[in-house]
Amino acid sequence: MLEGAWMLRAPEGFEGAPAFVREVVVPADLVSATLEIAVQGLVEARVDGRPVTEDVLVPGWSAYQHRMRVVSYDVTGHLIQAARHRIELSVGNGWFCGRLGWMGQRARYGERPGAAAVLTLRFADASGLRIATDERWDAMRTATVADDLYDGQTIDLSRELDERHPVQTEPLDRSVLVPFQGPPIRRNERRAPVESWRDADGGSVFDFGQNLVGWVRVRARGPRGHRLVIQHAEVLDPDGRLALRPLRSARAEDVIVLSGGADDVEPVFTFHGFRYARIQGWDEVEGDVEAVIVGSALGRTGRFSCSDPALDRFHRNVVWSLRGNTVGIPTDCPQRDERLGWTGDIAVFAPTACFLFDMDGFLREWLTDLRAEQSAADGRVPYVVPDALPGWSVRSGEQPESVAIWSDAAVWVPWALWEAYGDATVLADSWDSMTAHVERVLGRLSPRGVWEDDFQFGDWLDPTAPPDDPFQAIADPGAIATLALFRSLRRVAAAAVVLGRTRDARRWTARAERLRRDFHRAYADEGGRLHSDAPAVYALAIVFAVVEGDQAQAAGERLAHLVRAADHRVIAGFAGAPYLCDALTMTGHLDDAHALLMNRSTPGWLAPVLLGATTVWERWDSLLPDGTVNPGEMTSFNHYALGAVADWIHRVVGGLSSLAPGWRRVRIDPRPPAGMSWARTSIETAAGTIRVSWHREQGSDDLQVEYSAPDGVDVELAPAVAARARRVAG
Repeated sequence: MLEGAWMLRAPEGFEGAPAFVREVVVPADLVSATLEIAVQGLVEARVDGRPVTEDVLVPGWSAYQHRMRVVSYDVTGHLIQAARHRIELSVGNGWFCGRLGWMGQRARYGERPGAAAVLTLRFADASGLRIATDERWDAMRTATVADDLYDGQTIDLSRELDERHPVQTEPLDRSVLVPFQGPPIRRNERRAPVESWRDADGGSVFDFGQNLVGWVRVRARGPRGHRLVIQHAEVLDPDGRLALRPLRSARAEDVIVLSGGADDVEPVFTFHGFRYARIQGWDEVEGDVEAVIVGSALGRTGRFSCSDPALDRFHRNVVWSLRGNTVGIPTDCPQRDERLGWTGDIAVFAPTACFLFDMDGFLREWLTDLRAEQSAADGRVPYVVPDALPGWSVRSGEQPESVAIWSDAAVWVPWALWEAYGDATVLADSWDSMTAHVERVLGRLSPRGVWEDDFQFGDWLDPTAPPDDPFQAIADPGAIATLALFRSLRRVAAAAVVLGRTRDARRWTARAERLRRDFHRAYADEGGRLHSDAPAVYALAIVFAVVEGDQAQAAGERLAHLVRAADHRVIAGFAGAPYLCDALTMTGHLDDAHALLMNRSTPGWLAPVLLGATTVWERWDSLLPDGTVNPGEMTSFNHYALGAVADWIHRVVGGLSSLAPGWRRVRIDPRPPAGMSWARTSIETAAGTIRVSWHREQGSDDLQVEYSAPDGVDVELAPAVAARARRVAG
């Protein structure tokens, strides 16, 4: 790839985002043309000023020291035979040399952005011509004066751009070049504001009606040199001003300097998480604005809707949070000075994600970076992938180590992909990564045989913890960690069975059983009570099958008691909350699971909906009842982790669950809460679309169920619904 190309950079002291340009003359017998590009930063490629692709934020973020993506575009339609054309590569800082993380870190991978490219022309006589980046290209100024993913982009349309500068060339390290295999980032939707007003300081505030991710497109006519300053926020303070504190140090501010003519501009080298945009200087121009929603191009597969407006809105919030946190990689949040690939969030959310969207290519690409970063860390899975926090540990002075659930993403995410799509190559590709993770952790167990001495995030953001100390969960972090390790061992053993590794399957099964025994000795008594008497611990012990039979039933009784004692509020965080409803359902406490899900009180899944949430919040109480923002340092209004309960909603309320990888066999068993009159659930699979809908007449508890499934998909009907279920044409 990119044979003969050099990495181009702007000369030292160059101001703003450069464009690397070259004119080429295309011969008359052109048949095809392909443009290959590798970028340290972000690139917008144009031929004669016309973009060569609809992709944006190209090529996303990868672990640059291990893998530099190469994108390829067919540009035949952009070229005219026997004509001169201008090839232009505008380059922004992006993740390569912009800000990353909340500690002020910049230039994680390099000081300046650069690009390498090859334009390959093919002719009628089967010959070809390669035009590669080298010293014959020039560097030119663009309208972008400054750009940063966190702080925003400054675009000066009045700037003179004609001066050319010599480029700096560097050898291109071809050993790290890889073809980009994931879905591109695209403009997925455009949204007009639903309301606008002038604030007390003279700014114009636009409400787009939805917390979203992307940027504001401006079409305006005003005086040459006039500045428009665009600020972004997810919520408003009680006084009606933009609530900027949750952004922490991220400025999230775009500046547009008008040309004096009719300007149509988008800041394509940044992105923001926002519902509200405030524009200073808008009162002096004529024009309009719209929000451009960006994210990886993921095909929608799964859907759910129901008669309860709050639950229906919550599910839509889950979808929006997934959309907003899949801009190239699976992130924690899209708005503040973070936006990192935290492994724990996707570890618990992957089953929900794989139901809602086609995540196969997206997560496989991310797992490739996980494996590369893990190998560089001698088997340890970093907290975030790509690893933007090398050497950082929560405990000052300590080296980072494996942590439960976050590091378990090396096992849980490939397994979720296998279950969703039925392609065992993801397990084969991840086998060494999966085993390296569990081997490393097994070497760190205490003399009691459990994982209790390392730092752990534990049941992160347990709502009983104070806002300024999210580590103070009621669940014992050692119990949570040991339960998570047990699940990983069992899944490694199951992966070995799928891959035909019989000896490995026996080994890992035996090791899991040993850990089960050690867990019981350390954390359980004979009556089923767990020493860490917390809902999260009971939920994980039940769902991960560390307790079984009578012990599981006793644990379920205790969990139900704790849930009732909390008035069916959710007393668990990132680790435990995704599994509470499943644990209650598995142990015969479905009514408690329903009450937990449908509770409108804080902490609970539906409470934010009643406060106007349009995405899932990081905290159960990110916004307080009086309209003020939670005083905690971490207060995002767009996190998908607590939306992982949607997996249970699909299976139990909707009644559609998979019994075999790739949805080759399914079970239909809707068990909705009282008062819900109908629900519809569907998923598009490789075999076709599977649908379940149910309704009940007013005053009746009996469900009338209709379902459809393509040929080749085996359908199992639950006994309770079989007599009233009707198969219909798909």
